[in-house]
Amino acid sequence: MKILVIEDEQALADTLRRAISSDGHWVDIAHDGHRGLELALTGAYDAIVLDLMLPGPSGDEVCRRLRKLDDHTLVLMLTAKDGEYDEADGLDAGADDYLTKPFSLVILLARLRALGRRAGRERPTTLQVGDLTLDIAARLCKRDERTVELTAREAAVLGRLMAAAGGTVSKQDILDEVWDSPADLDPNIVEVYVSSLRKKIDAPFGRHTLRTVRGAGYRLAPDEP
Repeated sequence: MKILVIEDEQALADTLRRAISSDGHWVDIAHDGHRGLELALTGAYDAIVLDLMLPGPSGDEVCRRLRKLDDHTLVLMLTAKDGEYDEADGLDAGADDYLTKPFSLVILLARLRALGRRAGRERPTTLQVGDLTLDIAARLCKRDERTVELTAREAAVLGRLMAAAGGTVSKQDILDEVWDSPADLDPNIVEVYVSSLRKKIDAPFGRHTLRTVRGAGYRLAPDEP
């Protein structure tokens, strides 16, 4: 699924991003209610992991605004408040599920999978663009039925591009999705992996699927031999 995490604690947001990504989902992060609401309304997400206590609009308010605008994206609310009335308030605001802090990442991931099944939105673990396929869980890449050997990082970069369904993905988005500490890295490291991917998924097959969008990032689109 494509999941938005709205959490103001940087360390927890990073932990959630890594855990949810490792479960085969694609993750965006917002650290306050205003940015979270903006992304939620424009990003076409399958689910939102929403902290209750946020700078700007609270999690309850973000959820209420989404529902008022007839946006029914699945919402899993996180909060340090564990009283039954707090949980009732969150559910009444429109949340689909509720998890109190501290929580188990194993349980959070299971809850997200359950929400995906409930709505029939859980996505397959295999991505495809033309004759290029990537099994995320097995880290198995194939082109024209020939296996392409990829490192874990290369597979993660390729998966982020394939999940964009032909859309452009910026270097920073790739960094945020694939690396554990993106703030400490030069965004140009992405170029190294893109170059390596081209040599593996395009050059041996006479293809030009992985393209640079000048000033914006990269996109992956079908290309005939």
